[in-house]
Amino acid sequence: MNERLSQTYEVAQLYYIQNLTMDTIASRLGVSRATISRLLKNARETGMVQIRLDDSYRTRHELEKRLGERYKVRVTLVNTKQDATPIARMSQVARSAAQILDSLVDNGTSIGVAWGATLTEVSRHLPKRPLEGVRVVQLNGAGNAHHSGIPYLGTLLGRMVSAYDAYMIHFPVPAFFDFADTKAAMWRERSIQATLQVQSRVDVAVFGIGAFGGAIPSHVYSGGYFDVTEQRLLREQGVVGDICTVLLREDGSWNDLEINRRASGPSPQELSRIPRRICVASGTHRAAALRGALRTGAITDLVLDEKLARAVMEK
Repeated sequence: MNERLSQTYEVAQLYYIQNLTMDTIASRLGVSRATISRLLKNARETGMVQIRLDDSYRTRHELEKRLGERYKVRVTLVNTKQDATPIARMSQVARSAAQILDSLVDNGTSIGVAWGATLTEVSRHLPKRPLEGVRVVQLNGAGNAHHSGIPYLGTLLGRMVSAYDAYMIHFPVPAFFDFADTKAAMWRERSIQATLQVQSRVDVAVFGIGAFGGAIPSHVYSGGYFDVTEQRLLREQGVVGDICTVLLREDGSWNDLEINRRASGPSPQELSRIPRRICVASGTHRAAALRGALRTGAITDLVLDEKLARAVMEK
């Protein structure tokens, strides 16, 4: 294993530092060009080689500038094909978000993660880059009356832990408590308080936007957390979606909604104390919910597709 790592490092040094071609390296080492290509791929996947672009050199799209100025956030606009499927669009947005998240992670970084289909896709694009002292912290509970969690929660958290050789801190509580008093009692427990303290001290939080409907339904509204009657009542109260399972209206209000007294995720106010808060979103059905989330001030970095950006700016 050590010999293979040493050879991988030598090949990477010759290719990336000395600018030799793969053919030249293969001839020098007496191996095939395919072997050199495989070793270079392994060097990137394991984090031995890290390639980053300085985002400050990128030409900003006019829409990107206007969206950032209106809501006082850093915006990364992902251009997708007009005929791209919702899944393809989400995957491209997630890839860009993974690059941004990775650029903020170093030894000792603490990452707060709110579960969701979009974040699961983000985790798929994280490079393998083992570090020391990285913590992945689950920000909101996942269980409900029908099951103990969501199907992809383990995959999402597991990929992030694997990418950085990180330590995982779970949050084993329901996504929504049945009674606000039950949550209040749980929040007084020392074990829960300890986790909440860790959540409040993360360096970077990453989360998606939940919304009703859409080609890729948000699990909050399709996973058995609310029945049809409850969803209708939420809509009647002006709810358009959620951020970290805290429900909100399009005007950004959330504090007076009774359901949020039972929600396990951090409130927009609590999120705003975290230095960097990356929101990842795709799909125009999330426009109203994203407007509401932006108006809370809980987002510092926004990664989204162009169609969604235009829909957000229409109002």
